[in-house]
Amino acid sequence: MNTTKGVFITGTDTGVGKTLFAGGLARALVDKGKKIGVMKPVESGCERADNWLHPRDALFLKEMSCSTDELDVINPYRLEHPLAPSIAAELEGVEIDLHKIKKTYTKLALTHDLMLVEGAGGLLSPLYKNFTNADLIKLLGIPVIVVARNALGTINHTLLTTECAKSSGLRVLGIVITTTSADSDLSTKTNPQMVEELSKVPLLGVIPYLQPAERKDPALLAGVITTHVDIGRLGEIQPGAW
Repeated sequence: MNTTKGVFITGTDTGVGKTLFAGGLARALVDKGKKIGVMKPVESGCERADNWLHPRDALFLKEMSCSTDELDVINPYRLEHPLAPSIAAELEGVEIDLHKIKKTYTKLALTHDLMLVEGAGGLLSPLYKNFTNADLIKLLGIPVIVVARNALGTINHTLLTTECAKSSGLRVLGIVITTTSADSDLSTKTNPQMVEELSKVPLLGVIPYLQPAERKDPALLAGVITTHVDIGRLGEIQPGAW
């Protein structure tokens, strides 16, 4: 069985909507009858309550994927400081075992049709010491979807990310652009076409702006992903399965 049947979801920056996309994609695929595994290997900025760290992103992915996997498997490492994981881990005395992440991923992949792995921050955000998200993707051996914010400056940010991915030997499956503001201008209307033309990477879709309440509605979010994102491209990971 192919144990690398997954995709890594990274962003051009933090807060660009990659968790929203990952969760919506998971639910959209679950609605198609697929068994989807999710991982947020490292999450920083977790809120502490009742002497427990709450990994908001990982909990969202677990809910949206209807996963019965233990939270500690979905999210092996959670950190309190809202910093790059490597810095937060050093401050909190946490040693992140990257091979543990790989073993966990491989085990999950055996029991799911597809794995969705969400990174922390951007492609070069350090996870532990000098080890970045790009290094983790290479370790897992899976392709990448880049999530970008639809705003002025996103062309440069997206091109930098896709070029970095290619130069690192990573396969970029496509780009998803998220609309994070209700306000639009000429840049938001022209960004998608320019990003696709200049990056020479397929544009999988543009997610429209959603109100905060709408982002928490699994059915609505899944419908948005199905309508606005070409999830059929995931068939390139495991031909014939989708």
